[in-house]
Amino acid sequence: MSDVENTRSRVKKRDRSASVGPLSEPNKHRKKHSREGHSSRSRSRSSSRSCIRDRKGRQGERRKPRDRDRRAKNRHSLEPGERPRSKSVEKPAGNRKPAVDLLTSKTGGAYIPPAKLRMMQAEITDKTSAAYQRISWEALKKSILGHINKVNVDNIGIITRELLRENIVRGRGLLCRSIIQAQAASPTFTRSYAALVAIINSKFPNIGELLLKRLVIQFKRSFRRNDKSICLSASRFVAHLVNQRVAHEILALEILTLLVENPTDDSVEVAIAFLKEVGQKLTEVSGKGVNAIFEMLKNILHEGKLDKRVQYMIEVLFQTRKDGFKDHAAVIDSLELVKEDDQITHLIMLDEANDTQNILDVFKVDNDYEENEAKYKAISKEILGSDDSDNDGDGGGSSSGSGSDSDSDGEADSDGGSGEEGDGNQKQLIVDNTETNLIALRRTIYLTIHSSLDYEECAHKLMKMELKPGQEQELCHMFLDCCAEQRTYEKFFGLLAQKICITNKIYIESFEQIFSETYSTTHRLDTNRLRNVSKFFAHLLFTDSIGWDVLRCVRLNEEDTTSSSRIFIKILFQELCEYMGLAKFNNRLKDPTLAEPLDGIFPRDNRQNTRFAINFLTAIGLGGLTDDLRDFFKNDSFE
Repeated sequence: MSDVENTRSRVKKRDRSASVGPLSEPNKHRKKHSREGHSSRSRSRSSSRSCIRDRKGRQGERRKPRDRDRRAKNRHSLEPGERPRSKSVEKPAGNRKPAVDLLTSKTGGAYIPPAKLRMMQAEITDKTSAAYQRISWEALKKSILGHINKVNVDNIGIITRELLRENIVRGRGLLCRSIIQAQAASPTFTRSYAALVAIINSKFPNIGELLLKRLVIQFKRSFRRNDKSICLSASRFVAHLVNQRVAHEILALEILTLLVENPTDDSVEVAIAFLKEVGQKLTEVSGKGVNAIFEMLKNILHEGKLDKRVQYMIEVLFQTRKDGFKDHAAVIDSLELVKEDDQITHLIMLDEANDTQNILDVFKVDNDYEENEAKYKAISKEILGSDDSDNDGDGGGSSSGSGSDSDSDGEADSDGGSGEEGDGNQKQLIVDNTETNLIALRRTIYLTIHSSLDYEECAHKLMKMELKPGQEQELCHMFLDCCAEQRTYEKFFGLLAQKICITNKIYIESFEQIFSETYSTTHRLDTNRLRNVSKFFAHLLFTDSIGWDVLRCVRLNEEDTTSSSRIFIKILFQELCEYMGLAKFNNRLKDPTLAEPLDGIFPRDNRQNTRFAINFLTAIGLGGLTDDLRDFFKNDSFE
């Protein structure tokens, strides 16, 4: 048995070794068949997958039109501005927020077109409600910002009237913020914004004071933070407010002292930019203060601790001062819009400005909303005049709610209404407030004067012009303006005015009236213009084109004359003496018919005035005119 078992075990071992050892031929064939089977199976799987894909693609193509229709249906069912939502996230229509609630959100609300805003405002019947006041506030904010962004030199009058129609007392915080932001974004329009503030300040001083306080606080913050750009912008605005007499010159001197007492490159650069803008005005009203500032700058320059660029800027500033700041005029003529009597100046020191009152920029419910709106509407009508009463809205706050769009619509409606009335019996009078016709007339006169060969041809052309009643004085003003702008006096203009006066006597009264107006405003003319204007009127007096009784406005004493008026009298009398000779001129002044009009030139009321007249006429080389006055003075004939 053991032998048999041993043989069986050997056979088994041999079989195992054969199976574990190198592959035999049958095994190789088997392996090959298995690979072929695997590859065939993989090909069958890939082909089945492609078939499935083709089947799904065909099903998708069959479904596409239906899906497109469903999507289009969903798109058409959406409201404007609403995003498409999936089925699981979709909310019922009853849970949507009303449009008024958009205004009360934390971010200030989404943009609402003006037409929709007016419609929402009209839907609210309770005008004292918070929702109505919120809509009115948003419309007021939008209107103020829109008007401020359009301000320039040409349209400042129109923009001011539009702003005064809005309730700027309620929105004074919004107005100040809009002006400051607009000026910081466009520093080149600083003059225009300052002129706008000056006009508003003359009507509502609290608004001008609030804006000035915010500017001073902004300047102090930027100075502490070393923010040069904001410091330059704020100081430039303050400078032009000083020029417009909204801010006192003491504030400008305080700012300059702060910038110069501890000099750095940036602080001196800001001081130079500020001084260029306000230097001419400060020189006029506070010469000693300006001299002190320039002394400090001179010391800084001599120390030589600053950058070379800043030192060069200081040298340029001294040259600018020497030229009288001619390239940096305090106020240009087109922006001198507020009369001196109406100007209100605020004296705010650097340490006094602390509260910016930012709460005024935020909406707050007004319990007396309708009453306050009615009060402002009455004030606005009083300022703008009764002609603007038709442009106001129906209810309180409706003018603010409508914004600039509603104003333009209202003006269009009123124009249409007036046109219909014009067809009736009553004739509507159209007033040209833009002065378009006047500008065209002045242009025509100017071109006629400068295109004529001699004064006779020019007078002939001007007489052929069809002037409307009242335009004669404008013609005389153009003669004087064209004469004044010449570098030297040209006799052409005197001869032209003489010819016009001889042709039509109506021009004599115009020139006599212009003489009085010119003498009272001689302080506005520079030396060259004074010389030309004096010689122009001397020619008219010498040729008797105008009456000598116009000299009644001249009162030769220390109180009633200024440096400009004395120059005017000096040149006028010297020209008359040159034309007529001293003897003939003296005889004319002693004419008994002129004794009363010339009483101011030869005063006999008190010794001081008499002495002044004698000394003045002797100083200008016309002492021969004072013989009778000297005898009167020696005889002590005063009462």
